[in-house]
Amino acid sequence: MSGDLSTCPREVDLLIVGAGLSGAVLAERCSRELGMTSLVIDKRDHLGGNCYDYVTADGIRCSKYGAHLFHTKFERVWRYVQEFSQWMPFDHRVKGRVVADDGATRLVPIPPTQETVNALFEDADVRGETEMQAWYDAERVAPPNGRSASNGEEAALSRVGPRLYEKIFRHYTKKQWDKYPEELDASVLMRLPCRTSTDDRYFPDQYQALPARGYTRIFENMLLGDPNVTIRLNCDFFRHRADGTLPKHGLLVYTGQIDSYYAALGMPKLEYRSLRFEEEYVPNPDGGFYQELMVVNYPGEDVPYTRIVEYKHTPNQPRKTRDGTVTGTLIAREYSTDEGEPYYPVPNPKNRELYEKYAALAAKERGVCFVGRLASYKYFNMDQAILNALEMFDNLRETGRLEPKRAPHEFGPGDGPK
Repeated sequence: MSGDLSTCPREVDLLIVGAGLSGAVLAERCSRELGMTSLVIDKRDHLGGNCYDYVTADGIRCSKYGAHLFHTKFERVWRYVQEFSQWMPFDHRVKGRVVADDGATRLVPIPPTQETVNALFEDADVRGETEMQAWYDAERVAPPNGRSASNGEEAALSRVGPRLYEKIFRHYTKKQWDKYPEELDASVLMRLPCRTSTDDRYFPDQYQALPARGYTRIFENMLLGDPNVTIRLNCDFFRHRADGTLPKHGLLVYTGQIDSYYAALGMPKLEYRSLRFEEEYVPNPDGGFYQELMVVNYPGEDVPYTRIVEYKHTPNQPRKTRDGTVTGTLIAREYSTDEGEPYYPVPNPKNRELYEKYAALAAKERGVCFVGRLASYKYFNMDQAILNALEMFDNLRETGRLEPKRAPHEFGPGDGPK
């Protein structure tokens, strides 16, 4: 799987740039169902895109690019991913360290539940879903003049009111995006869940699970050993395009940044956010764990990181980690940054207008398909990325055209960075 293209087939049906979810699904489907050949190239040294995970020398399975929690309401996606892995049920929960009205710092469920409200506010004594709904109704602040929310702050205030907004969401958003909510599209904070129940699961979807042997193994099961699929890692698409060394191909599937594809035109760059991880191995924490659950958010201004992730809590750890033989633990403090690998787009009017210019250029291309989070400038959840690729394959099989069945925005906002 080296980056040497001289040993690749001279002609393939699909040249796929990017070995993440979108590229892998299209390569697998087109091979298995249509017998099409693909060359999948990636500038990184591994399969799986941002889903890539591995087991450390200390025996802990972790994710190089941050925690990935699979969840979906789409039956088709759930059936599809089960073809490539056994799955272990895992209801993801998040808590945040938040300063309550009485000055004490408490660990409370996020998204907010009855427990959250009662723990943070001295005047709250919510009991039951009806009272919780009434509490939200009393707290919420509608956008002025009866209009829809025009930015993230107005959206948040209309969803959770000023007190929860200040304690949990305002400064966390600034750390995550390097912009305060009023500088972002309303869609970013309009997705804030408002729980009236005591259900403290982060996601409401029916199917929530982790692959038994990690995400990387899924990509290996999808692609390795398929005679129709050739893989080259450490392979720079743009260098080979400039050198004229790419093989002949019927279709180009491009999953990278759309502005990079058109860099030669000299247009402004789109904004993306990246993540930086500060990992620490803790040899012998009390009880075997550093914190009580996998993810703890830090929404305040007192620390620069957004959250701490402790991978040892996941049920798909290697046997020695699950049975307690591995006594240490690995934590990762997560920082948002504008430098490094792009993770997610920054939605605001300026970027949306610029993306539309790139999208207009892409629409004129022949034989090129732009797909995935970076190429569509759209935050896709994992299941949304998979479904988008499956539907594109449907179109290819039914019409001969490799193109989406729906526009990216029709998938909804996605979870966004957490």
